[in-house]
Amino acid sequence: MISLLRRLAPLMSAVRLKALSLGAVAALAGCSANPIYTTTGVVLSGYSKTEATPYVMQMSDPQMACSLGEGVDPLLYSFSRVTDAPDSTGSLLMLLAANCMEYRAWEAELAYLRADFAGRVPAAKDAREEAKRLNARVAERRYLAFQRAMAAYEFDPAAEPLACPFLFNEQDELTFLLGLLTGMQAIVNDANSGALAGIPKNIAPQAERAARCVDNEKWGGLPNAIRALVWLLLPDTRPELSPDPWAVLENSSELGVRAGIRASMAVEAVAAETFGRPEVLADVIARFAEAEGRIEVWDEYRLVDEVAAGVIQFSSDKYWTRHYGYRTPQSFFGRMSPERNTENVETMSLDGLL
Repeated sequence: MISLLRRLAPLMSAVRLKALSLGAVAALAGCSANPIYTTTGVVLSGYSKTEATPYVMQMSDPQMACSLGEGVDPLLYSFSRVTDAPDSTGSLLMLLAANCMEYRAWEAELAYLRADFAGRVPAAKDAREEAKRLNARVAERRYLAFQRAMAAYEFDPAAEPLACPFLFNEQDELTFLLGLLTGMQAIVNDANSGALAGIPKNIAPQAERAARCVDNEKWGGLPNAIRALVWLLLPDTRPELSPDPWAVLENSSELGVRAGIRASMAVEAVAAETFGRPEVLADVIARFAEAEGRIEVWDEYRLVDEVAAGVIQFSSDKYWTRHYGYRTPQSFFGRMSPERNTENVETMSLDGLL
């Protein structure tokens, strides 16, 4: 037995050495892979912030931009397992992804309105339920975009006293501001879903306070539009001696036209729908259509204006579908009736041809 063990000893030593070698190789492979992943994540995050985001913000196709949000966000955030989460870029990506889901919710709501107009009850019920479920998903995505925007600038919107974040450049200012707006939109989407998403309502007063941290005129009245929307949702948050919220919204919309970024008009339209003010809705749609002939869109942030245009278009389409059974004819955008305005229309006399 002893002699047998002696003969096997070299073989066992070789096996142990080989096993140790394989273990070392595996360990080294694991150690060499992680730095590569980390570096790739840092590079992707930096590229997204310095190159991709400015490029996307100049786009004029909101549908393509939202597809980028849905496609790139999972890839970019998968690297948060090995490096810091890119929350500033991630906030915008999730905002775009939420827009994609909202476009689907819009189509479901228009399908509901068409079915309701035609008296097709089962189809109307089905489309209505689909719209609610989609709105819940929109609310969830928008709440995540809000959370990322706050985390990106280490901002606590509930802190006392309020300490505004340090925003390095215009892109940071817009990212922070859109994060606040997206939080407010999440509340509205959740209400449209029948509270399926359970979005906390304390976002509203937090957004009202935080909106003061960004220049109002520079960003086309959007900070004050957000505040006015909160005042309507929660009247107790409205400061004493402050203007009427509807006057603030109208003024903010005009500032948006001057600045070349009409997001405030979209907020005014949403407020008019939410609080049952059809006369305000008709007026803001007409003003938006009229502004097409005089606005100089802020090219660096054209996408924001295009997204706002989509909101206004959908508001108009909802009204037309509810009352007439079809979307707004493009030649009638800005009006709330299919009746043509025949005032001041020149007509050619045919007397000389007879």
